[in-house]
Amino acid sequence: MINEKFVLLAALLNLIGSGTYALNTVRGKTKPNRVTWFLWALAPLIAVSAQLAEGVTWAALMTFMVGFGPLLIFIASFVNRKAYWKITKLDIVCGAISLLALILWLITGKGLLAITFSILADLIAGVPTLVKAFNEPETEHPSVFRNGALSATITLLTIKEWSFANYGFAVYILIICLTLYTLIKFKVGKNYFKSDSAKEVV
Repeated sequence: MINEKFVLLAALLNLIGSGTYALNTVRGKTKPNRVTWFLWALAPLIAVSAQLAEGVTWAALMTFMVGFGPLLIFIASFVNRKAYWKITKLDIVCGAISLLALILWLITGKGLLAITFSILADLIAGVPTLVKAFNEPETEHPSVFRNGALSATITLLTIKEWSFANYGFAVYILIICLTLYTLIKFKVGKNYFKSDSAKEVV
């Protein structure tokens, strides 16, 4: 276990990763899915309020940064028209379900259910980007997800009391960031399709 103030380092890593992605978006090198990034900003910020209500302190900083970074990226997507990613039916469906999960948070109130619904909303909001990262990894940038995974790991190492309120969101962020980093960095989808094409030729 490390000192809980290391969460400040985790927050810095998140900011650097998000800043790099936002800069690449402004330059037109990446094309963020606006539905995903808007909801990725909204859901964690709701989770922060729920964590604070449960008495979470330092670990809530990582959750806040997980929401603040996507907000920067969402705003950056409007700066450069080349950064626009066309919204599909999948985006609309996932966005609607994600918003429904957030509405359920408002109905259920605060606490563990709010954190659970925030994680669910965040995951569903991420489906379009997971699909995009699998099919077209060149439209994404891996650094934000690499730093997100490192940030989540640092946050988990600072936890003294292992309650779901403390570790739930951090564990989820670690898993989804590692998944996206792998898809984008190693072009898993592209390599999979190339492998299938090779088999057909043989």
